[in-house]
Amino acid sequence: MTLLVSIHDVAPPNLAAAQRLWKLCRDAGVVPALLVVPDWHGTAPIERDAAFLSWLRGAASEGAEIILHGERHDEAGRSRALSDEIRAAGRTAREGECLTLDAAELEALVTRGLVRLRALGFDAQGFVPPAWLMRQDARRGIYAAGARLTEDETAIYFASGHRIAAPALRWSARTPFRARASVLVAEGRWRLRRHTPVMRIALHPGDLRHPAVAASVAREMARWTALRSAEPYASLLA
Repeated sequence: MTLLVSIHDVAPPNLAAAQRLWKLCRDAGVVPALLVVPDWHGTAPIERDAAFLSWLRGAASEGAEIILHGERHDEAGRSRALSDEIRAAGRTAREGECLTLDAAELEALVTRGLVRLRALGFDAQGFVPPAWLMRQDARRGIYAAGARLTEDETAIYFASGHRIAAPALRWSARTPFRARASVLVAEGRWRLRRHTPVMRIALHPGDLRHPAVAASVAREMARWTALRSAEPYASLLA
């Protein structure tokens, strides 16, 4: 059985929180994938932050996979159609950058992002859209840009056409209600999904802000890593 662990929203403004999550993972014997946003909200280009790049390079040297996670993460004033609103309902506070993009637009975004990461020495092989939101028919734009894999909340998809079901365990600390609900969902995932062949734990910078969520994250990391070893996404590409 395979466990994939990742830290989302890795960007200069979230560095301190990402470092705390990194330590939590490393203390559990896990080297998580890092989902990097090259220019968080259009105000934090990673090329200009030496401290961030130093930490990111150090993590990569320890084996962390670097995965592109949007370009700026937010929707930057893009308008949503009703169908987009329905797909995004309850999922994100206007942080679904790829929600409304067609294949050509997504290809351009992913191409720009991969070029930026590779120019900094990071050989990113995958792309994950913010909040896992994108149009199904736009996925081909990701592969056309050169990414070998992507994912949504239920599965991992490969440029080869292969798909692997992989439920994601995640939390939300945006409101007290969402925090409590996500802790209950995490408990349910353990009870119902612990024998699923491939599982994912997706961590976000805000997870440690709420005490109940922070406790749940630590508990679930201990549970899942005791049951199965964490593997890199690259292990699935083989």
